[in-house]
Amino acid sequence: MKQVKVALVGLGWWGSKIAATLEENTHIRIARAVEVNADVAAAFAARYQVPVTATLDDALADPAVEAVLLVTPHAFHEQQIAETVRAGKHVFCEKPLALTRQGAARAVGLCQQAGLVLGMGHERRFEPPIAAILKAAETGGLGRLLQIEANFSHDRFLKLDRSNWRLRPDQAPAGGMTATGIHLTDLAVKLMGPARDVLVTCEQRASDLPSGDTMSAYVRFAGGGTAYISATLATPFFSRFAVFGTEGWIDVRDRAHVEAPDGWVVTTGMKDQPITVADVGPAEPVVANFEAFARAVRGEEAYPITGADMVANIALLEAIVRGAGSGQLEAVQGEGKDAA
Repeated sequence: MKQVKVALVGLGWWGSKIAATLEENTHIRIARAVEVNADVAAAFAARYQVPVTATLDDALADPAVEAVLLVTPHAFHEQQIAETVRAGKHVFCEKPLALTRQGAARAVGLCQQAGLVLGMGHERRFEPPIAAILKAAETGGLGRLLQIEANFSHDRFLKLDRSNWRLRPDQAPAGGMTATGIHLTDLAVKLMGPARDVLVTCEQRASDLPSGDTMSAYVRFAGGGTAYISATLATPFFSRFAVFGTEGWIDVRDRAHVEAPDGWVVTTGMKDQPITVADVGPAEPVVANFEAFARAVRGEEAYPITGADMVANIALLEAIVRGAGSGQLEAVQGEGKDAA
């Protein structure tokens, strides 16, 4: 497949990870980058031998750029997606897509109306054991789904300067929700459908992180079933995703953060069968996600994360943020029905 030439916008921690991951990729090539920090920009230009400029406009004006990869503060995404669509370029956006359901629906609609691919940084869907869960659920192998239990926690943000945008309540509200919890709600919405309401606890228990460090959410879905989602920013790395159905359950635990994946431990219990434990070796779900995006750009296959799922996930995020402040049961608006 002919490589898709992209502009990487944002060269911080995760942007740098993406650049290193895609350096030898046969599906995507970083043709230029955007970074406001001059020292970081100069180092990247020297390392990867591509032009690096300070504004998105420069990348959008480049006829060689077919798509833009946004690795920027969350509140910027909606406007940057609109600008990218106006330039006629495909867009891959790191999570979360937006901070409001309305913003997410607008971004999805703009891309759909322009016939452009919108990719999302939800690489957890591409982890082999998670992909197996999604397939088992789709084919009915787990029976009727009843409940999800999930946790994605770490303590690396404790070392960040408190002025970092990843810690600002206007950019990253509700503790670890936008950093890690958003991946879990994406999987929950994929499996269970749009959420109906959510009850949230978000506390500052072990740090001075302004958005809190300990968040848990109890979600009820419009079609029935529940999920318990937790995301802590003050404990060593832990990641677990478990789904329970009438025919069986699967529990997946990560050995390491997706930044440097080291495989998974998968425990499975099926009806009338002994419980099994299996080790799954390392994989690069970040790469798999980008390659799916590239294939969609080339028209080889549809991108697997639908617009409806994207909107439903942000609708749930918006309700979780409200619930983190109110401590009350919050309704989820819209149920993502206005996107395909």
